Amino acid sequence: MSPSPPDDPASTFLSGFGTLPEPDAAEARPAAMFDVCHVGVVLRATLFTHAVLAVGVLFPAATFDAWVLSFALGTGIVTPALLAWLIAACALKAPLARLSVAPQAAVIGALGALCAMGGWQLGAQFGLSELERIGPLGPVLAGAGMALLMLQWLRMRALARTPADTAAKLAELQSRIRPHFLFNTLNSALALVRHDPQRAEAVLEDLAELFRVALTEVGESVTLDEEVELAQRYLAIEQIRFGDRLAVTWELDPTAGAARMPPLLLQPLVENAVRHGIETADNGGTIRVRTRVKGGRAVISIANSVPATASRPGMGMALHNVQERLRLMHDVNAQFESRRDADSFRVQIVVPL
Repeated sequence: MSPSPPDDPASTFLSGFGTLPEPDAAEARPAAMFDVCHVGVVLRATLFTHAVLAVGVLFPAATFDAWVLSFALGTGIVTPALLAWLIAACALKAPLARLSVAPQAAVIGALGALCAMGGWQLGAQFGLSELERIGPLGPVLAGAGMALLMLQWLRMRALARTPADTAAKLAELQSRIRPHFLFNTLNSALALVRHDPQRAEAVLEDLAELFRVALTEVGESVTLDEEVELAQRYLAIEQIRFGDRLAVTWELDPTAGAARMPPLLLQPLVENAVRHGIETADNGGTIRVRTRVKGGRAVISIANSVPATASRPGMGMALHNVQERLRLMHDVNAQFESRRDADSFRVQIVVPL
């Protein structure tokens, strides 16, 4: 048996890619249709059901006081029933996604009726005599009907999100490691091979990790810690090319590291900072990456100095891509802001912990 060849930077680089699994988007997206435990979905569902309730009790009410009383009684049924239905739909999102349309409607309608019945019984237990006079049949039928309306809304919402999701995925692919970065990195590694082989090997290892993440389907979300590590690898490679022209400051809060976000979110942003803040500046510049926890949410800030001679403006694809993927994952729970100050450009992201 012939001996195995010794490890070298090239083999380390090639082994970093691993095996690329086939993405299964058709399996992932339907389950997301019932992922209703987001604040944005809960808020919209609450406003919708209470608006329907307000209109519904308007017709039998003879006076404004009677309308207020009927709306208050209805809220006593609707609110706990809606929250119970949302929790049940979120908990059962995987099995619900595997059902066809008719069984889905049957299960969702039955859940709505059951939750409405529970809301009616809860109100009756607290001694609301008006609820006992109404009886359970009306709330049960209304609960089933509202649940079916919610199902249709979720289905339409998922269909409306599909083109946006596809466009965001395409933009993500386009904003992944660019060819010029690969060539620059390989040239830097080649220049280091003779006089500093260990450093050349480290550069290739960082590049292999970047490509492993870029070419692998890594799932719906990653942690902020993972994204920061990837951004550090990227900037370590760029540090070889720019040397003293690139100054990087990291201000990292360990308590923010568990926040979840879409994969490859920070790398395009720090790449933008290098291209527009460092590459075109004769004297280089500074990039500062800061993470912190504020109000129970993780705040990520990436700022870069702006050269006196502005670089050619880009198309904003990376910024739009980041904003769109944050919206698709966190809805109203995430915030994205970018602004140009006098001598710096700053991007700030806020995600839930």
